[in-house]
Amino acid sequence: MTGSSTVHVSLQVNGVRHERDVDPRLTLVDLLRDGLGLNGTHIGCEQGVCGACTVLVDSTSVLSCLMLAVQADGCEVSTVEGLADGPDLHPLQEAFWEKQGLQCGFCTPGMLIRAKEILANDPNPTPASVREQISGNLCRCTGYQFIVESILDAADRMSGDAEPAGEPAHQSSGQAAEERDR
Repeated sequence: MTGSSTVHVSLQVNGVRHERDVDPRLTLVDLLRDGLGLNGTHIGCEQGVCGACTVLVDSTSVLSCLMLAVQADGCEVSTVEGLADGPDLHPLQEAFWEKQGLQCGFCTPGMLIRAKEILANDPNPTPASVREQISGNLCRCTGYQFIVESILDAADRMSGDAEPAGEPAHQSSGQAAEERDR
């Protein structure tokens, strides 16, 4: 067999252009973690079942353990490291922190990225819709209730409906969930 054992890829990750020569069998998650030092994307099952490795590729969530790095050539990739704006957390990160949407934190990067896509496609989702759309992201620590509440709270924050920090919320998460379910 002749030819190169690597393939040149060029991709934008969290707004930064990266060019690398990679083994054609290298997964996107391995490129992100080992090649670019972006360790926020977690490796879980490596079979596309758990969702811990979820990233956005051209604004669509993908399981980066199943996608080859060469398939991301020319694409825009967004990871959990790209959510915050410098020291300012993204509203999703704030909501997960304040509403206890995380426990051990292993699933959190994948959940946050999936939630970002959910809210980009539907800025005002129902609890049932959120539950359905995060069903591909497994969490062993929670019953998902706080995760759902966190995503709904972030939706309110991003739409400008949330009260300023330190102020009492206009309604409890339970009340908001009841209203959305109606």
